Amino acid sequence: MRLIRFLTDTSAAPLTGILHADGSAEPLDGDLFGTWQPSGRRARIAKLLAPLQPPVILAIGLNFREHAIETKQPIPEFPVLFMKSPWVTQNPGDPILIPTHLASTKVDYEAELVVILGKTCKNATRDNALDHVLGYTCGNDVTARDWQKSFGGNQWCRGKSFDTFAPLGPCIVTRDELPDPQNLSLRAVVNGELRQCSSTSDHIFSVIDLIVFLSGSTTLPAGTAIFTGTPSGAGFARTPPVYLAPGDVVTIAIDGIGELTNPVASEP
Repeated sequence: MRLIRFLTDTSAAPLTGILHADGSAEPLDGDLFGTWQPSGRRARIAKLLAPLQPPVILAIGLNFREHAIETKQPIPEFPVLFMKSPWVTQNPGDPILIPTHLASTKVDYEAELVVILGKTCKNATRDNALDHVLGYTCGNDVTARDWQKSFGGNQWCRGKSFDTFAPLGPCIVTRDELPDPQNLSLRAVVNGELRQCSSTSDHIFSVIDLIVFLSGSTTLPAGTAIFTGTPSGAGFARTPPVYLAPGDVVTIAIDGIGELTNPVASEP
């Protein structure tokens, strides 16, 4: 099942629904993170939104072996956790904005598989970790490298949490349709050029590992979005480095989920 959030020509508020093969949506009755059922009605999608507004965005750094080798960093003993502000979520098709007030000249893309928890989770075990998963979506962990590395006070939140820096979409594919999250190919394409191409089989810490670790002694609410790390090929690691500029177009693609495309513009 493919779950989306969208607007119709007449809706005053976002709707959540099932995306059908003909491009129409079937709104849900009830709460996606509670009790719900398909409504049986069909609606035309006027605008596709990020598939949810997560209450929490947790993200993992250095979780691909090739990326660790690329950056000449040791394989971490535990997952490297940072957080992105949940209000920086961006819709498919809407622009990634390069900051101009707290200016950055080194805005970068990161293709990632994002796990969406469907129910509250604490102290998950390896046996039940995936039972907490609603599904998976594409994410772009947009990062201002200068604020991440030089201006951010030795932590990453500033460089990761400018407005629009967490595009999500185009849909959440439910767990039953993607039973093995460790066998998904993912790619980042910028202006038609393939920049990242890998598989979640290269994860250092699997989706199960991450849920067990992140929920340890910690309550993760339903709707939590977990960015699971990016492979080699990000702009900062290229020779010479290549950063995003106004007019660029970035597409994150994951087999079995779809494509998330965003143009790039300057902050007004």
